[in-house]
Parts: sequence; structure tokens; C-alpha cells
Amino acid sequence: MTTTDIRAGRLSQEQLAENFSDHHPPLNSANAIVESDRCYFCYDAPCIEACPTAIDIPNFIRKISTGNLKGSAKDILTQNIMGGMCARVCPTEILCEGVCVRNTHEEKPVRIGDLQRYATDWFFESGETLFKRGEPTGKRIAIVGGGPAGLSCAHRLAVLGHESVIFEAREKLSGLNEYGIAAYKTVNNFAQREVEFILQIGGIEARTNHVLGRDVKIDDLRNEFDAVFLSIGLGDVNDLGLKSDDPEGVYNAVDIIAELRQAKNLDELPVGRRIVVIGGGNTAIDISVQSKKLGAEDVSLVYRRGAQHMSATWKEQEFAKSNGVNIKYWLSPKSLHSENGHVSGVEFECTKLNSNGKLSGTGESRFMEADVVFKAIGQSMQDTIFSGSDIPEMTKGKIAVNSEFETSLAGVWSGGDCVGSGDDLTVQAVEDGKQAANSIHQKIMQQ
Repeated sequence: MTTTDIRAGRLSQEQLAENFSDHHPPLNSANAIVESDRCYFCYDAPCIEACPTAIDIPNFIRKISTGNLKGSAKDILTQNIMGGMCARVCPTEILCEGVCVRNTHEEKPVRIGDLQRYATDWFFESGETLFKRGEPTGKRIAIVGGGPAGLSCAHRLAVLGHESVIFEAREKLSGLNEYGIAAYKTVNNFAQREVEFILQIGGIEARTNHVLGRDVKIDDLRNEFDAVFLSIGLGDVNDLGLKSDDPEGVYNAVDIIAELRQAKNLDELPVGRRIVVIGGGNTAIDISVQSKKLGAEDVSLVYRRGAQHMSATWKEQEFAKSNGVNIKYWLSPKSLHSENGHVSGVEFECTKLNSNGKLSGTGESRFMEADVVFKAIGQSMQDTIFSGSDIPEMTKGKIAVNSEFETSLAGVWSGGDCVGSGDDLTVQAVEDGKQAANSIHQKIMQQ
């Protein structure tokens, strides 16, 4: 059995600063021009179709090639107000770059994400302005949740002339962009810089530390405001489904990622010696890589199916492996082992796919020593958020909405991870918020 060895300061401050620096440095001006010239500027560009926010990608790249960076940024931000963050965290390998006509065995795709970052970074540094608040309509909309969907909705509503109040449960706005993404992906406090840019249009009030179901109720908001937009995300973490309670040393990955993102001194964070991460998504990848970067000796990411079934893309998987993470497939957690109340290892059962496509155990077991175990097997909606109010219709654990993002409750719209509109991605949440704002505008102005 392993000896528990969880301590801080395994690496020097200098080494930690290097490990958590921008893992994908931006293009310089010369490289941006060269890369933009690789674009064919397709007429029926497949990259536009693959972008959830429908950015005119060939057009913004053409403007980079001609030096019109403000025009390029306008093309991006008009469609996706969080285009700067999306340029950093979007899985472009399965979206725009995945369908790029230059993405062949002989060539690599145009680096669309890097070019988007180049244009938006230039814009943020320039101090230029793009958006003005519309003529006031006298309408007020309550937005519950200050993540990408909520911020996108608020900004579009401001452009249309409406006021909005964002009720956010945490200290800061930006949701998972602030609390749930690996620190090496968004450096230099970019999430909050982007929030400041969005709020500067005016007409948006933010009330933080307001929890739905505790401090605010949906029914009260429906009475006070002209419309309500729910962008509440998924606040609970799925359980492993094992019979015994979790011993010490077993954590929810999203909680530790949030703690790491808010930490002032990385060398004060404890890190295990042998770590097992259970899951197959981006959260599992992020906590695995960050554990290695904090100084863990051995990190294993364990998934119950094969590599092709993981929600983390092939690029994320390769990135984890290149950072020393061992990814093990076809293993399902069976039991947690402990010594003196602290986790000492995980027993897994080998799995396989049956002829009908269903997963089953083989009866063969594997044991892995661990002094820290991270659970990263997905999130679900909190039960308490609808306390004291009517509950909207649900589908598969998420809020049901129609094509206009309206819920079953009159005057209530919803978008982001809490609805099933698409993949749980920042870019999809931004699009949900934008489209919901357009829908809200049409409805309340008719009234």
C-alpha cells in the first residue's frame, strides 16, 4: 500500500511559474500574416458552419492579412462577445479547424483559433470601442448566472436597449471561465478583463453572492422583471456510485480546479504523490495535467471506455500524455480502499463493449495505489435551486427549452450548460445567451 504523502512546495516558485505560464503562446504579427495568407477564403466555408456562433471566419482572417485588425475583431465579437476566451479554450480541432479544407494528411489546418486570439488580443490592448448601448426601452431582465451564457445575454440585451441584473452565486462573474478551466489556459486574469469589457457597455448590474433558491426565487424575479433568463450551469458533481462513503483524500475535481484558479501562491497548495483521476472529459484532463505541473510524481487518468469515447478531444488527450499523465482505458471504479481513514487506492474492474454496444465488466480487476483521488465524471443540476418556486419542465436532468430558448414557465428563458442545446462548451453557451436575448427582445417588445 502507498504511504500518504500530501504536501505543498514540491516545486520552487520559479518552476511553478514556468509550469503555469501560457501553455500556447500567441502569434506575433509576422506569424499572423503568414498564417492568414494560408486561408483559401472559401465561398461556402465549412469553418463557418462548424462554429456554433457562426463567425465569418474567412472574412476576419482576410482583414488580418490586410492589417485591418479592428475590423477583424468586430467580425468576431459581433457574433461572439467572448471571442477572446473562446480563442483560448475552444476545441477548434473538432470545430472550425477540424473541417478546414487544408486539414489533410499532407497539411495542417489554418490556425483559426490562434488568429482569432491575435485579433481579439490586439483589440483589448488597443483600448478601442465597438459597441454602444441601444436606445433605452424601459425593460428590465433578470439573468440568473454570470457565466458565458448570462454575460452574452446581458450584453446583447444592452445593445438592444434593455437593462439587466445578473444574479451570480459566486464572488466573481464568468462562471467556469473563471473557476473551472485550467490555469495555464487563461493567464493574466483574462477572464475578468473580458468581464470588464462586456460590462462597460452599461445597463448591466451585477449582484454577486446571490444564490438561486436561497437569496433569490424564480417566482419573485418573474413578478419584478419583464423577463428572466436562467443560465445556472450544473452545480452538482456526479457521484461514483460506490457503496461506501468517500474516505479522506477523495475530491471533486471541479472544486480543486476552482481553488487552484483562485490561489495566490501555487507553492502553498498541497499535492498528492500518487494521484488517480476518474473521468474522461476536459475536467479530468485539466486536473490531471495541473497535478503534474504542481509536482505530483505519478498521475493516472482512468476511463471506463476507449480513447475514442472520451469527451476530451484527441488533442487534449495527447496534451495530457505529453505532460506525463498516464491514461488508462477500459477500467471502471469498483471500490475505494483506505488506511486510517485516508484513501490508499482504487480497485477497478476491466470493461468491454458487448455486441449490442453496451458496456459490461469482465470480472477481471486492477488495483492502483493512490493518496489522492479526483472524481471528474460529469455534473448535474442542484436540487435546491428551484426551492419556493415553480419548477420548469425538465428533460434528462436539464431544463427543457423550445427553439426560442423559452422554458415551460411564462416569461422565463434558459441557456448554457443547464439546457441540452449542444455540447457543454463556452462557445455554445455564448450562442445560447445571444439567441435567447434576441428571443426575449422580440417577445417583450411585442407585449
